[in-house]
Amino acid sequence: MAKLVSFLYKLARKANDVETLSSGDPKRVAKRAKNKVIGRSLIKKLMK
Repeated sequence: MAKLVSFLYKLARKANDVETLSSGDPKRVAKRAKNKVIGRSLIKKLMK
């Protein structure tokens, strides 16, 4: 069950990326990219 939930969360994140890119709004795309970078760096710092 946990693998299914993990897969669905990953799928939802990918769908959100595709939706953001397909919107064509440069502000929205930049905001999404910025938040992904911040989130990844935050997680790396917390996991150390």
